[in-house]
Amino acid sequence: MMFAGLRGVPRAQLPREVIAGVTLAALAIPLNIGYAQIAGLPPVVGLYTAIVPMLVFALFASSRQLVASPDAPIAALIASLLGAMAAAGSTNYVELAYAQALVCALVFLLFYVFKLGFLANFLSEPVLVGFIAGLAIEILTSQVEKILGIKTTSEHFFPELWEIVTKIPQAHWWNVAVGVGTMALILVLRRVAPALPGPLIALIAATVLVAAAGLDRHGVSVLGAVPSGLPVPHFPSGVSLGQWATLIPGAIAICAVTLADGLLTARRYAEQHNYTIDGNQELMAFGVSNIAAGLTGSMTIGSSASRTAAMDSVGSRSQIPSVVCALVVAVLLAFFSDLLAYLPNAALAGIVAVAVIRLIDVRKLTELWHLRRSEFWIATVCMLGVPVLGSLSAVVIAFLLSAVDMVRRASSPSTAVLEPGPAGRYVRARQPGPGPAVYRFEGPLFFANAAAFKEQVLGLAATDIVLDAEAISDVDTTGAEALRQVIGKLQAQHRTLVVARATRELRDLLTHYGLRLTHFDSNEAAVAAQQP
Repeated sequence: MMFAGLRGVPRAQLPREVIAGVTLAALAIPLNIGYAQIAGLPPVVGLYTAIVPMLVFALFASSRQLVASPDAPIAALIASLLGAMAAAGSTNYVELAYAQALVCALVFLLFYVFKLGFLANFLSEPVLVGFIAGLAIEILTSQVEKILGIKTTSEHFFPELWEIVTKIPQAHWWNVAVGVGTMALILVLRRVAPALPGPLIALIAATVLVAAAGLDRHGVSVLGAVPSGLPVPHFPSGVSLGQWATLIPGAIAICAVTLADGLLTARRYAEQHNYTIDGNQELMAFGVSNIAAGLTGSMTIGSSASRTAAMDSVGSRSQIPSVVCALVVAVLLAFFSDLLAYLPNAALAGIVAVAVIRLIDVRKLTELWHLRRSEFWIATVCMLGVPVLGSLSAVVIAFLLSAVDMVRRASSPSTAVLEPGPAGRYVRARQPGPGPAVYRFEGPLFFANAAAFKEQVLGLAATDIVLDAEAISDVDTTGAEALRQVIGKLQAQHRTLVVARATRELRDLLTHYGLRLTHFDSNEAAVAAQQP
């Protein structure tokens, strides 16, 4: 349903929403320019993304607060994916970026049609934390180069870091002063006046300083001319069929990260402010907004948790700020684009650096270290894999590590031999007693733990065995075969196995596998039936 995010705003709330929109524009202008540069695109591409695509998302989204925009992970992914296909900044590279937005739109809409948003849940939290931190490290490296005013030639991460360190004596110190000063001012404003648009204030201050002192004549680089006027319809040209196909894996990665982060953010604020969202509608909103991006000279649009949080902090409860932001940026490009030429690149780099450093979630990494070391190492591998191996390779490796870790844990589920306890309940036995053994298996019985199940059951000394199946949620064909072998070997030893507390679904599944077992509703009944 269209306009869901724009409805229900009391008339008295409208002035606050409009002011929030101006604040959002103040955040979007420097950040969108910075993220376009990270993606290897002209600055105006980032600004175009804040007009039509942002407006389209606001019209179609069901979330009242989720802000759609280019963000650090998307910018880094675009640079990583397209860098192997064309030279950054070239005409072909820019056309590929437009094509990337359209391919992402197709993936989002396929997710919408087939209701596949749940697939984002397969990006576990350690993978997402590590992946985003890795992208932040990659972006910070490039921004440090801009602040230092140096160029590196290394194509690999660690050699590039070493080259940056060795070239520090060659740094342009006016550039460093502008970049570090911008970062310091943002951090001070964030502490003493968090309601103010710190990035815009710092950028204006840096621009005035550079212009007044003539620092651009002393080696401080500035943004340069930005085309004036509004975006015009444009279909990507010069992109071969093979290149369109090559963009698909990257589009899937961008969509997965956007869904995992964007839907989580949207749901968090919906629960906090007591309204409902339609996750499938958000997929459609991302799809149509990226169609708008690809056809209006913009870059792929995703979600921004930081800008969403900023809008929530100033009291916004609708998509009206996104509409206002689009109008403000449109006016800027139509009438005042000449002012952008004097923006110092070091200041833009400082703004981006402050924004992305928060993406390295040290608190969460520390928490993973204390709670589950295996997940900490998965996050760490993903974090280091992004800058070293590339974003797609890092995600694949981290995903495989998550799957291996999950299978490793599932292969050793909790098991126990039970005995009668208080109030007729069965509890874990300290040591097996006489009579039938009640064996509890807690987890799905599948290929990874079938051998352990067979070994444990056949190792029980009791004559008859009761399988407490309450916690068995599923049995695959390997698990069914293991159960069949257990039953056969027990029968050959004149021993029996019965099942207790199985769900109706599990009983039907075992019957489907041809395992016709005797079932009981309780362990007590099963034990009583086994005793002479």
